[in-house]
Amino acid sequence: MLAISAHGLSKNYNGTPALDGLTLDIPEGSIGLLGENGAGKTTLIKLLLGLLHPTAGSARVLGLDVAHQGLELRHRVGYMPEDECLPPDMSAFDLVARMGKLSGLPQEAAVQRTHDVLHLVGLGEERYRPIGGYSVGMKQRVKLAQALVHDPKLVLLDEPTSGMDPQGREEMLELIRDIRTKMGISLLLSSHLLLDVERVCEYVVILRAGQVVAQGLMHELLGGLGEGLLLRVVGDQDTFVHGLRGHGLDVEMVGGGILIKTATEDVYDIILKQAVETKVQLRRLEREVRSLEELFLALHPRAS
Repeated sequence: MLAISAHGLSKNYNGTPALDGLTLDIPEGSIGLLGENGAGKTTLIKLLLGLLHPTAGSARVLGLDVAHQGLELRHRVGYMPEDECLPPDMSAFDLVARMGKLSGLPQEAAVQRTHDVLHLVGLGEERYRPIGGYSVGMKQRVKLAQALVHDPKLVLLDEPTSGMDPQGREEMLELIRDIRTKMGISLLLSSHLLLDVERVCEYVVILRAGQVVAQGLMHELLGGLGEGLLLRVVGDQDTFVHGLRGHGLDVEMVGGGILIKTATEDVYDIILKQAVETKVQLRRLEREVRSLEELFLALHPRAS
């Protein structure tokens, strides 16, 4: 089953498009949603939850039509918002239990699930304290707990590490990984932190000005950027590189290694021939793979 599908999905505010004809077919799993501020990430999430009505197009989440099956959808989907939205005078236990009941859980089940998820997110010892006295990281954990309390099939996470210190951010990312790998829950992680998405997600969608500019499996998108080869040799490296350039290859020295920028069909034959002729030992030979940041920047060129 697809986690999310959308066809021609658009949303205008006062005639200005926030989303412009999105078409998506995203499999279940861990999904990263990337884009600059104003790209339409939060608008997309609210449309998928049925909290906003589209100007045009349609969307389904877990096979449910967001326009006509919103109540059933919200029973099966959890949402961790970016905004500061927690009542300061309530305890984490009272809030999460109430959210469980609002999601359709019976009283006893809501109480038990609340204990379970608060322990899961590391707030078991603090669950009866007023939320107003919590740190930023603890508040983020409360928001995660309420998104999980009703045992959803998909969780939408909007900037889950926002405002957290490095240790808290690392712990939150570990929790998010556990949600997918140990609990089997699909997740959509919306973030401006590229490293968070790269570490957690298998699939990525990149928005720009309300449109999809890239989507697909992470390893395929990143691997597709690497047209070159990375080499490391032991021996007369300068003579080896000179020989590669003599065959018309574009070669650059990077970090003690060798980067052949464009891998032609006969590049492996040339490398092996030069290695034999110059008597160097090949210690590393692999296709270049770049980072998510490089992909993002390639899709968002800056004006000169």
